Amino acid sequence: SRAPRFHLNTYQTRDPRFNLNPYRTRDPWIHLKSYQDSSTTHIWFESVLSEIQITLNDLYFAIENLRTWMQPEYNIGKNLATRMDECFIRREPLGVVLIIGAWNYPLHLILLPLVAAIAAGNCVILKPSEICQATEQLLAELIPKYLSQDCYAVLCGGAEETKSLLKNRFDHIFYTGSQAVARSILLAAAPHLTPVTLELGGKSPCFIYGRIDIQKAARRLCWSKFFNTGQSCVAPDYVLCTVETRDALLPAIQETLLSFYGSDPGEGPDMGRIVTLRHWRRLVDMLRKSKGKVVIGGDSREEDKYIAPTVLVDVPEADSLMQEEIFGPILPILTIESLEEGIDYINRQEKPLALYVFSDESSVVSTVLNNTSSGGFCGNDGIVHMALPGLPFGGVGASGMGSYHGRWGFETFSHRRSCMNRSWLLEMVNVLRYPPYSEYNLGWLRWATTLKKGSWGGCTVM
Repeated sequence: SRAPRFHLNTYQTRDPRFNLNPYRTRDPWIHLKSYQDSSTTHIWFESVLSEIQITLNDLYFAIENLRTWMQPEYNIGKNLATRMDECFIRREPLGVVLIIGAWNYPLHLILLPLVAAIAAGNCVILKPSEICQATEQLLAELIPKYLSQDCYAVLCGGAEETKSLLKNRFDHIFYTGSQAVARSILLAAAPHLTPVTLELGGKSPCFIYGRIDIQKAARRLCWSKFFNTGQSCVAPDYVLCTVETRDALLPAIQETLLSFYGSDPGEGPDMGRIVTLRHWRRLVDMLRKSKGKVVIGGDSREEDKYIAPTVLVDVPEADSLMQEEIFGPILPILTIESLEEGIDYINRQEKPLALYVFSDESSVVSTVLNNTSSGGFCGNDGIVHMALPGLPFGGVGASGMGSYHGRWGFETFSHRRSCMNRSWLLEMVNVLRYPPYSEYNLGWLRWATTLKKGSWGGCTVM
């Protein structure tokens, strides 16, 4: 990272014209080649929606708003002692940042943080997922072609190459992936005191309660769960509902899956595959060990890494499917008897990356929202909240730390530098702070440095 760090010191990346220029070149390559890592070419719809469009939306949002984001912030509460001074917050680049991508959305999970890092004026080292080799090769080929090689680089390789990369000092590390690897990232960052953003996952519940249009709920649940074959960090991991709701939901899910994928999803054009055999075997093993009852699906084929959309009932809390994030097309349904019991169950688990509540009763949605904690929240739909650039995306607790998308990504990769340019006026007030000290001067100084009613902010820092 020596070359990018040297180039950063020229301050060229702080020029908004430099920040915007990498975004200006748009080429059909992104539309033509990004599907090569899909298990089947028929999944182009999901690829465009989740890899291309979400990236372009965030990109255009940054272009539209970057100059506003970069402006110094002057809305600072001042007291009498600083009334004549210029006080402001200035956003500055952190330096050289490392972005480590993930395999489930190998394009957008590395390009979205890249957009934010460039917008904030940083130099960037990209480490794509080695599991999706076509996308990895594409990024290694095109990033140097379209972006300055003095400031941006792509490094390919597996776990050993990543370990070697992490021995270098970075000014920020942005990682998307599993909790196990995240712990290794934190250990590697600790010697350099490098700040880290972790976009992880967890078991995101879908709580269905009260009055509900069961057909609409089934369609939205199935789409968000089985999109990308369930390989989304924000996919509903399990359903919580009453027995009555479950019994109404199951035929609605069956009907929905038939309309979505046909009588045999494995032979249809719209159901994807699991990314590798290792991931397929993990899911099949979880399903085999489960004590739940398979009521929909359950079929699998090793030769093409296929697992049918699968729904289970009578799943105990200690079941194999409930010990870790599923990350596949398997949906357990757990039953509760009351709203309070469902909330208690959610709160006994680690804080999820997303929490979904389906109900026609606004009081149910607000009660769950007010009595739980999660990275994101969406009422009456799934995963769509992460597509809006104006909302921060990130976890809390075990589901991650830090956030990005839109302005929030710009802030993640920026240092908010507190600045004060003092005037030589009002020296009569400054005299109060100089020795020799006295109770009289202390009293006047406390009065002069107190924020008066109507001032912005809640404290004074001397």
